Formats: sequence, structure tokens, C-alpha cells
Amino acid sequence: MDGQALASPASYDLDSVRADFPILSQHMHGKPLVFLDSAASAQKPRQVIDAVSRFYETGYANIHRGVYQLSQDATEAYEATRETVRAFINADSTKEIIFTRGATEGINLVANSWGRTFLKAGDEIILSAIEHHSNIVPWQMLRDAIGITIKVAPVDDEGALDFAAYEALLSEKTKLVAFVHISNAIGTELPAKQMIAAAHKVGAKVLVDGCQAAPHRPLDMQDLDADFYVFSGHKVYGPTGIGVLYGKRVLLEAMPPWQGGGDMISTVTFEKTTWNDLPYKFEAGTPNIAGGIGLKAALDYVLAIGFEAIMAHEADLLAYATEKLAPLNDIRLIGCSPKRAGILSIVMEGCHPHDIGTILDREGIAVRAGHHCAQPAMDRFNVPGTARASFGLYTSRADVDALIRGLEKVKSIFG
Repeated sequence: MDGQALASPASYDLDSVRADFPILSQHMHGKPLVFLDSAASAQKPRQVIDAVSRFYETGYANIHRGVYQLSQDATEAYEATRETVRAFINADSTKEIIFTRGATEGINLVANSWGRTFLKAGDEIILSAIEHHSNIVPWQMLRDAIGITIKVAPVDDEGALDFAAYEALLSEKTKLVAFVHISNAIGTELPAKQMIAAAHKVGAKVLVDGCQAAPHRPLDMQDLDADFYVFSGHKVYGPTGIGVLYGKRVLLEAMPPWQGGGDMISTVTFEKTTWNDLPYKFEAGTPNIAGGIGLKAALDYVLAIGFEAIMAHEADLLAYATEKLAPLNDIRLIGCSPKRAGILSIVMEGCHPHDIGTILDREGIAVRAGHHCAQPAMDRFNVPGTARASFGLYTSRADVDALIRGLEKVKSIFG
């Protein structure tokens, strides 16, 4: 049955949601745009675009230091985002919310501040086999600098974590576990709460890369008990250049600043500098103020729809797409874990992922092709890369139908 005749869950007003995203009305190569690359960066609703535009048009000023009204208003608006983020992830305090340029900067901050302060040669950290490069490379750099050891928790052939093997890696030498909440490459959702509890039993701290979880799952730091958690604004329908590092206050208090400059200081002389209080100790220089304003609008937008509705809609899409793909010979999904998000990582016999992506593009269909900044994950499944279709809250069954038709065209071209 055609996807246009099969509606999303009854409680989900998909037409209204799609109307909020101006870019979706565009055509590419003469075809209606079918955007299936939300895992790389999600599109922005009008509410976010308007919030950023309105700030630049009527409210822009630098923050935190101005005594004039415009600056005070901008400061209040920017700091309101911090409270929105705190509530969005159920953190204990806004002092635990550090604004960064993105998740990558948040991980590098932890590696360079906490890691260089509290880790030493011989200490071990554990990563999963399906990490994004941003949660691999900073730890390798730290390893090369101070001599820590990196161990890798394996995944099975479906892409699910081998939990027994993960537990076997944990020991008194384990000082940090860092893993992705949901894989950007294959969609696997790792058992984060159980992994954190197991790590804490041996005294290890835990950092979670939540970039793919924040747009698709409700987050609760009190329940999850992660020591550090990062996500990027642009993947949760907000602007680029703004992200969040959550850290438990006791850890952040003990960590030295990573970058120096304005706003992160309390006093400065040529002999000595003292640091500002949390969270500003880790926020050197003028921040992405408009990005912060836009992030609040994005999170408000997601919360207004509600995660229960979003999750039901996206689960319906994933089931529908998986069913539609099944009859297509020579096409294989990489990552079929029972618990996964709306990501289809596709390989086709005799066809390079870039060729798939190029042909789909001529049909107006935007997918990602390559290794998705997760080369070790691709190596695990013995593929050079995949064509990845990823869903957002605006994705429709009609989009999935277009993808299937596009893949059938790819098959016809490559025989």
C-alpha cells in the first residue's frame, strides 16, 4: 500500500509539523525534496529561524558584561536557554550545563580538562566499537600524550552491544567509559543506564555521546546517572555552532578550565588569575548568543510536540521502511539491533554507496553516503561505507516510498 494512504499514528499531526519546516517545500533537480539526512544535521522549523532572526533584528547585544538594557535583555534570554536545557535533560542545576560549539568540543573539553588532570599512564578507558570519530580521536590524543590504554567493547553481527564482553573489560584499572547513546552510523541504541551502572561499580566515570538520542528520546540525567553527557544543537532542530556538555557539579568543580579568556575569569593580574564560578569557568570568550537563543526555540518546539508522539511516529516509520526494504534483493541493512533509532544504513551488491547517494540525489532524495565519521564501525561490518537514510520528526511514509522507488532505480541501473 502506498505510504500516502497510510497515516502516521493518529495523535501525530504530521502535516502541521512539516508545514513548520520551510525547506521541505523545495524541489531538487525538479523533484520534491525528500530529506533523509537528519542524523547528520536536522532541518530547522520556522520557530527557530524566527527566533534567531528576531534576536538579530531587535535584541542583539553582547551578554554578561553590559549594564545597558539591551545587553541585560540579551543576557536574560541566553541564560533562559540554560534553564531550558537543564529541564530538557533533567539535570540538577544550571551550573551543570556548559555551552559549547557542539558535542565534539564537549568531548574534547572533558578529555583535556578532566582527562589530563585525573588520568595517568596505565589507566584504562573503554569505548564501544560503533563510536563516532569525535568520541575516539580525543581519547587517542590523550593516550599518546599521557599513556592511557584504550579498550573496545564489541558489538554483535546485528550491531547490538555484547554486554558480557563489555562487563569483562571492566576492572579496577578502568577509569572512564565513553560511548554513544545511539549510533549515528547504524542506529543501535546502547543500554546506557545498564552500562553506566556497571562502570560505576568499578569506580569508573562515564561520558555519553547523546547527539542522536537528544532529538529522539527523553533524557533524564537523574535517572541515567551519567557523569558527562554531550549533544549538539543542530541535530535537535537548532542552529549549528551551539552544543551542550552536562557534567556532575562535583566533577566540574574539580576540573581546571580548558580555554582561557574573557568571561571565564574572576580576577586577572599579570601574576595570577582566578576562575569564574560554574558554568562560566568553561565558557571562555563571547559565545554563540544567537545559537543559544535558537537552541531554546528548538527544544521548546520538540517538547511541545512531545517525545511520546515523536517516538511513536519514528518507530512507525522504521517498521514501515524495514518492511518495504525486505523484498529488495541485493540490498542489505547494516545494523539490525532490536533496539534502534530511525536510521537505515544500506549496502547494495555491486554498487558503491556514493553511487547510490548520487542517483538518489537526482531523484530529489538526500541521504548520506560514506563511513559517517565511524570508520571502525564500518570495519566491524567489513564494508567501506553505507548509504544512510535517517529520519526526523518531519519524515513521512511518502518519503520512505520515494526512497524505495529511488533504490529500485539504482538497482535497475546497476543490474
